[in-house]
Amino acid sequence: MNRTARAFWLSAPGVGEIREVALPEPGEGDVLVRSLYSGVSRGTETLVFRGGVPESQHAAMRAPFQEGDFPAPVKYGYLSVGVVERGPDALAGRTVFCLYPHQTRYVVPASAVTVVPDTVPAARAVLAGTVETAVNALWDAAPLVGDRIAVVGGGMVGCSVAALLARFPGVRLQLVDADPSRAEVAKALGVAFASPGDALGDCDLVVHASASEQGLARSLELLRPEGTVLELSWYGDRRVAVPLGEAFHPRRLVIRSSQVGTVSPARAGRSYADRLALALDLLADPALDALVTGESPFEELPELLPKLASGRVPALCHRVSYPDAP
Repeated sequence: MNRTARAFWLSAPGVGEIREVALPEPGEGDVLVRSLYSGVSRGTETLVFRGGVPESQHAAMRAPFQEGDFPAPVKYGYLSVGVVERGPDALAGRTVFCLYPHQTRYVVPASAVTVVPDTVPAARAVLAGTVETAVNALWDAAPLVGDRIAVVGGGMVGCSVAALLARFPGVRLQLVDADPSRAEVAKALGVAFASPGDALGDCDLVVHASASEQGLARSLELLRPEGTVLELSWYGDRRVAVPLGEAFHPRRLVIRSSQVGTVSPARAGRSYADRLALALDLLADPALDALVTGESPFEELPELLPKLASGRVPALCHRVSYPDAP
């Protein structure tokens, strides 16, 4: 086998490069995967790219197959789809998803890959990690039939949550974002859209994913008495002011966190593998293609990441294609 591959590394905050890496010989329980696509999650990965991971969160933020340490040099990423070139008979030739960084080929334990269902195109499967976050959020939130719900923040995670909530019967649902271009994404997902000023109030549940103080404040304003904000935003090393005065206490409002690093306690008995397999099954819906807003070849990653981090290239999920991808 070819014992080398090419990988994207953050060599210093704000500076990326492609490095040649050596591949280990696959063991009996390993698979060799040839990458077809990977995804850049604009929120988390651009935070890492800028060097914005707080020191207190270095351990919590480690990706499963990360190499190096924050802030840099580090090989980071977790949305990879490829084909098993070598491994157990049950996996050989199968398209799989893996929480692996951006790299042309890699060797991992067979238990680290999940088979992509035949109903899900490989190019869409890069969304599995984000849809998994949305699944966990809704396990935490436990929305009910007929709930009045707003999702504040039309980024990759917020749109994924909205896409899943659109399947709930009888809900009044709005995706709320200050960027009017997100209305087209909402339409593709079958979700109503509103600007922050026009959003409907009296919500039972608001899922906040804008990573902004203004978004969190507006989320609280949209709640009914005793309503809940489920906080999905990751603020990195930024301090956030939360408006806990005025009507917060009299209206008995709730702010609850959700994070994909642990399986929701509301689903006792479910494993990480169960959650990821469910996310991949949900990706059979072609409407979710709206969450992929651009594509670039792997070799352009060093030039692409600064543009994504600065906002010069607006994106939800930016897909990366590899030389042998169809």
